[in-house]
Amino acid sequence: MGMKKGYFITLEGGEGSGKTTLVQGLKKWLESQGFEVVSTREPGGTALGEKIREILLSSHKMRIGSLAELFLFLASRAQHLEEIVAPSIKRGAVVLCDRFNDSTVAYQGAARGLGVDQVRSLCSAACRENVPDCTLLLDIDPRVGLERSKATGKLEASPGAHDRIESEALNFHVTVREALLEEAKRDPMRIKVLDASLSKDKLLNDACHQLQKIFSGA
Repeated sequence: MGMKKGYFITLEGGEGSGKTTLVQGLKKWLESQGFEVVSTREPGGTALGEKIREILLSSHKMRIGSLAELFLFLASRAQHLEEIVAPSIKRGAVVLCDRFNDSTVAYQGAARGLGVDQVRSLCSAACRENVPDCTLLLDIDPRVGLERSKATGKLEASPGAHDRIESEALNFHVTVREALLEEAKRDPMRIKVLDASLSKDKLLNDACHQLQKIFSGA
């Protein structure tokens, strides 16, 4: 009997879009379908990646330039792919990754002003042949997403993350959303846009439906 095919699934979206909750729901559903599931995140996922995450989230203690920030994200990603993602897919697991290239293009390329084309090229260099089989883009009005983050206490629990990302001006988050939707237009076969304003159960159902189509080759 041949080895089961592995899959690389990424989740993207603005702040408060519900990615973390959806990853948890998808993991349970996929395991019930008999898949081995590896849930991970960026930046992070490895010992090096988590150290880089600490640096990025503690930036209220130091200034990190936009270009340096970009390369920290890419360093974390290169290690993550080599150490976790690629080996997991090779052995037939489904990898669920909270954020990947599209976030970098949107946040650093568009919102930080480094240029989406340049950042996209650098992401490709860091990833080599590792491309997601499917990306679920959780789309939500930034105003709603930021209110969700505040309501769940995420901001208070992560002051570094708050200073780095969530406390940016609303225009920053609007730019991120527009850039993510633009990436979806560029690659509609890979990126599936989901309405993140729906209930958790409805969003999970829609996400499962999209993954079923990927697994069936539809």
